[in-house]
Amino acid sequence: MSRTFLTTPQKAPTSIDVTRTTTILKPDQSRVLLRPFIPGDSQRISRIITRIMSLPEDRVGLLLEEVSAEFSQRHERINELFGERFEQLRELLVADAHITSQRKLLIGSYFMAEYSLESAALFNPSIVPHPDQTNVPPNALRFVLSLRATGEGHISSITFRTGLIHSDNRIEIDEASGLIAEPRQTPNPQYEKMQFTRKLLELRLMGEFARNVTDNLSDLFTLEELLINLQTELAQSRVLNANVRGDEETAQGIRMLALSNHEVQFQRHQSLSQRIIFPATPSQRNGIEDARFVCFRNDDGTNVYYATFTAYDGKVIMPELIETSDFLLFRFVTLNGPAAENKGMAIFPRKINGRYAMLSRQDNENIYIMFSDDIHFWHERTMLLKPAFPWELVQIGNCGSPIETEAGWLVLSHGVGPLRKYCIGAFLLDRDDPRKVIGRLREPLLTPNENEREGYVPNVVYTCGAIVHQGELIIPYALADHATGFATAPLSQLLSAMN
Repeated sequence: MSRTFLTTPQKAPTSIDVTRTTTILKPDQSRVLLRPFIPGDSQRISRIITRIMSLPEDRVGLLLEEVSAEFSQRHERINELFGERFEQLRELLVADAHITSQRKLLIGSYFMAEYSLESAALFNPSIVPHPDQTNVPPNALRFVLSLRATGEGHISSITFRTGLIHSDNRIEIDEASGLIAEPRQTPNPQYEKMQFTRKLLELRLMGEFARNVTDNLSDLFTLEELLINLQTELAQSRVLNANVRGDEETAQGIRMLALSNHEVQFQRHQSLSQRIIFPATPSQRNGIEDARFVCFRNDDGTNVYYATFTAYDGKVIMPELIETSDFLLFRFVTLNGPAAENKGMAIFPRKINGRYAMLSRQDNENIYIMFSDDIHFWHERTMLLKPAFPWELVQIGNCGSPIETEAGWLVLSHGVGPLRKYCIGAFLLDRDDPRKVIGRLREPLLTPNENEREGYVPNVVYTCGAIVHQGELIIPYALADHATGFATAPLSQLLSAMN
């Protein structure tokens, strides 16, 4: 089932014919995910398990039937998830007694809870062409929309929607599935020793302890091999009464680096709207924020999708990278180097003069541009643009990856003005040398109207990526950090308005 929406023209302050569609994606509190529930420390968990163990076996079956009847229609593989959760708690059993399969599932059910992914907001979208364009009508485009879903505790994850941009630029959004699921998570099957040690150097972890750990690794090594080496070196450190505390801190940093570079795999039968990327590593503990997806063209003509995002552990923000070719297998990679810091990084959709290029905003005020031979490492930055107009005097930043046009690289930007009002603007960079700004809107392209002011954060319109189709710029954008709408504008008019 799908929905098609009508559009209503509205003039932008720049006299560009911006059209706001009536398409509004609102948070859906019914989209819930089963997550581990931890009601207290290990002693409390053990007491709860003991109480469940004291239930008579006939009561166990009835209770499990009640739980299954109430929740099995809301989640796929519910009993399998209960069983996996039990195995995570097995070591807390007081006695190693025989436990029936039903009791194992019941124990697992007590330590899981539903989490509403979108209970607070569904916003900050980016849009890219879908990797599968089969059976698409002529001059239409199937797309993938990524969104930031925020739920209880202001924890953010990545969710997806799909749809069509028709030949007349009507936007059709596919109905989202009510069943959602997390992927299987695995560490990278293999780590490259040279790249891993380089990242340790960037993190200032490559001392004597780290050298001893990495010297015994193969050029390609697994997480298991790394952990064995860590345990061996920590044991040696304790025997020698050396800098045990410092070595333990270094070991933790090495472990966190390895875990932050991991892969997740969804099942092919799951639609894109069922696939949820929830925080899974220590650096992401409190959220995965503002993914900026881009379809990147490799030198050999193949495509890969990259997304820069902000990982937040509750105290520190870290820019990280996602890589996927099919939206089934996602690889998470840390970004390193002195220029890989702060929020709002956006990758150009191809190399420029043989190097990767990226926009950034390390100082929370200005837009910078960076180049690198390795997409994982960023060392130098160059100032590109400063706030200049009243609607952006607090700060500016990009609103997604640059879009290549015949006139140059089109970049949507955000500007913050009086009363912390966020507007969307645009500027143009030279195609061959994007360090040169060759055009800029003096007035916002999109500013919050009376229907878009109120939400989780008032007076904000914002996007993490737009797309051009049939000469029209398609902009999915957040409304007051709460919901998501769509706007369109003729590309020719926008480019002509640059000065």
